[in-house]
Amino acid sequence: MGQRLSGGRSCLDVPGRLLPQPPPSPPPVRRKLALLFAMLCIWLYMFLYSCAGSCAAAPGLLLLGSGSRAAHAPPAPAPGPDGTTPRLPFQAAPATPLAAGREPAEGAASQEEQSPETPDSPSPISSFFSGSGSKQLPQAIIIGVKKGGTRALLEFLRVHPDVRAVGAEPHFFDRSYDKGLAWYRDLMPRTLDGQITMEKTPSYFVTREAPARISAMSKDTKLIVVVRDPVTRAISDYTQTLSKRPDIPTFESLTFKNRTTGLIDTSWSAIQIGIYAKHLEHWLRHFPIGQMLFVSGERLISDPAGELGRVQDFLGLKRIITDKHFYFNKTKGFPCLKKAEGSSKPHCLGKTKGRTHPEIDREVVRLLREFYRPFNLKFYQMTGQDFGWD
Repeated sequence: MGQRLSGGRSCLDVPGRLLPQPPPSPPPVRRKLALLFAMLCIWLYMFLYSCAGSCAAAPGLLLLGSGSRAAHAPPAPAPGPDGTTPRLPFQAAPATPLAAGREPAEGAASQEEQSPETPDSPSPISSFFSGSGSKQLPQAIIIGVKKGGTRALLEFLRVHPDVRAVGAEPHFFDRSYDKGLAWYRDLMPRTLDGQITMEKTPSYFVTREAPARISAMSKDTKLIVVVRDPVTRAISDYTQTLSKRPDIPTFESLTFKNRTTGLIDTSWSAIQIGIYAKHLEHWLRHFPIGQMLFVSGERLISDPAGELGRVQDFLGLKRIITDKHFYFNKTKGFPCLKKAEGSSKPHCLGKTKGRTHPEIDREVVRLLREFYRPFNLKFYQMTGQDFGWD
């Protein structure tokens, strides 16, 4: 029998509080919540780590911010040989006065093609991914034409997860070539393996030096030209200038060197740009016709998915952009995106697009069509496409 304690109680009778007790176990719900929280933290860490190399290409993550603008500002260009720092490309060039009401040089006028509503600032998540990938020289360039639909095409293409493009027009091969390819590359957004770097500057198509310069960069560069009925294009060009300078002469007076004889003034850029066959000859001296894609500006409006299908095939991309991405805006008269890159909201090009054209004398339009007809037919033969402008 056990030893007796004072008072006649057995040691077995000692109260429980005198013996060491194990700590009370936490309630089951709290224990499960703590375990779930720990697992969530681990999963989130692994997800972010793995996404740094792959999520930027996922179609569902277009909200990461503008892939076409660098996720962060490009580093400042190095000082030139004279010790001065070159201007950034997005600063507007000094305006040149119109001579006799004529429009300024094509490059300066094409600033209107830059869309002010293009996403410019990255989201916080896109900043996280900005360190991934590398900057490459463009493998494809939209080289023209002004007022043909180049901005619309670029905005539509940027929906594709494998396309990364500069939003503003770099104007490297016509204005800033002396700054060098390293400067040009630094303007480009970062891309991952399998993604294409693009830019668009419509004035390249009418710049004599541009074909040789692009060929010197890479003979494999793919070139895209958006063309439109040259008469309609010229009127659209004039309408753009008129919106900036309401005091310019009428379209009719600018069209002719001599209205009585009906002699067309081909020195006026609005007319000269539309002689597509003449400009294409310069490009074919440096690039084979198979390396160029000619997009119909009219079909880009009437059948955007069809034209985008051709462009995606030309670029070697999977056909991701389809009819489901577009809706037709009756007010503007052209298609808009249901969801633009970097946004979950519908997106149309800004108020500078889709302007109402002024009424032009029908006889002037008829004479212009006669003027352009032989050039159009030659252009059809050169490209192997009938655009139906005649």
